[in-house]
Amino acid sequence: MAPIAAVVAALLIAGGCAAVWHPAIAPVQRHARFTPAQVARGAELAAIGDCAVCHTTPDGQPYAGGRAIPTPFGSIHSTNITPDPATGIGRWSLAAFQRAMRDGIGRDGRHLYPVLPYPHFTRASDEDIGAMYAFLMTRAPIHAAAPPNDLPFPIDQRVVLTAWNLLYLKLGPWHPDPGHDAVWNRGNYLVEAIGHCGACHTPHNALGAEEVGRTLAGGDAEDWYAPPLRGASAARQKWTVAALAGYLRTGFDADHGAAGGPMTAVTDQLGKVPEADVRAMAIYLASLMPRTAEPRSAPAQAAGSADPGARAMFEGACGGCHGADAPMTRDGAPSLALSSAVNAPTPRGAIQIILRGIPWRETRPAPYMPSFGAALTDAQVAQLASYLRATFSGKPAWSDVAAEVAKARGAS
Repeated sequence: MAPIAAVVAALLIAGGCAAVWHPAIAPVQRHARFTPAQVARGAELAAIGDCAVCHTTPDGQPYAGGRAIPTPFGSIHSTNITPDPATGIGRWSLAAFQRAMRDGIGRDGRHLYPVLPYPHFTRASDEDIGAMYAFLMTRAPIHAAAPPNDLPFPIDQRVVLTAWNLLYLKLGPWHPDPGHDAVWNRGNYLVEAIGHCGACHTPHNALGAEEVGRTLAGGDAEDWYAPPLRGASAARQKWTVAALAGYLRTGFDADHGAAGGPMTAVTDQLGKVPEADVRAMAIYLASLMPRTAEPRSAPAQAAGSADPGARAMFEGACGGCHGADAPMTRDGAPSLALSSAVNAPTPRGAIQIILRGIPWRETRPAPYMPSFGAALTDAQVAQLASYLRATFSGKPAWSDVAAEVAKARGAS
């Protein structure tokens, strides 16, 4: 039995080494020519996939990387995906790019952290990965090395991702659902594979993997609340296909409110995408949502919500835009009673919007709200958020407001 046991042990060791070790893919010196149609389609797919959002710092060059992506374990800096040969992906072949997108393995054979959502991109088609490659390889090369990641031991050792991938990476292409039409399936593919919406809108386990069986059930995005896109929705008004399509392209819907935080950048990107693709995504998402919602009318003010200090704060800081007779409200802005943030089960979204506002975007008409983080103390932010909940939602008071304010301040 000893020789057999030795052989089995040797095979297990060899298999483990094979899972850990991946060969480097030879660098290329020259790329094939790309067709204009391929590059254009790659630009659209990159927008759906939010590539510029993660791979561009607020004051940096597009796709040059360096943005710190917060995770529960520390910060991971996005890499340069311009065709710079030294610091970017200029020496990457299509095969190397495909391996990174599908397997989470870089050209040099190193594991990539799943902040690159390869667990979703692994479902993308060869044609679409090729189009995204064509788009990125025709960007201006920018010499910019990513800062080192800020991760504790042993997570800073990429070998641990071998076990993570064995547990959570489900390789294989996306397949259409024969029970639905082509448009629904197109939306499914764009949401689940290219758009990787579940990376934010799905709860994650202690190891940072999406929880099985809870896809799009709500999650966290850079310390902002990412609401569920299926099942229980906090929205008072039903999400329709038209409402979803408009919101995804503009970051605003009159019956639900404005996008904030990371979703603001997502809607900026989706505004560049053909309407047919965004509508397909909306059709798919609408099919997952509840068929009914609460009445649109604002609830009556709850007993005990008339805190004089909070009311005065609201009237001074918020009433000019959100008061019943404010010009913005008369011009069609939604009542706070319809706000998804105010109606959410957690105060995180409302707190973040109070602290950070909604940025002004010069190039497009979009919602804007100034930040009040510098003007209000933590106690005042908590008081104001609690007042909004009690006055406008008609739902039970949030119980963790002060702790969420402290957490949001710390995340900044």
